[in-house]
Amino acid sequence: MCESKAYILRDGKEEMIIEGIDQFEVRNGEIRFINIFGEEQKVNARIKRLSLMEHKIILKPITK
Repeated sequence: MCESKAYILRDGKEEMIIEGIDQFEVRNGEIRFINIFGEEQKVNARIKRLSLMEHKIILKPITK
C-alpha cells in the first residue's frame, strides 16, 4: 500500500493523526485529510515536510 500517514509535531515529537491517506486539501489554514476508508480528519496546521518516499506528511500546528 502506498497511502500516506499524517503526523503533527507536539513537543518536538511526531504524533500520528491519520493513516491510509488517499487525498488532502488545504483551505484557509485548515487541512482536510480523507483516507481510503472514507474517514476524514481536519486540522489547523501547516505542512512542514512531505516525504513521498516515506509516505509521510509532517504538520506544524497553527497557534492562535
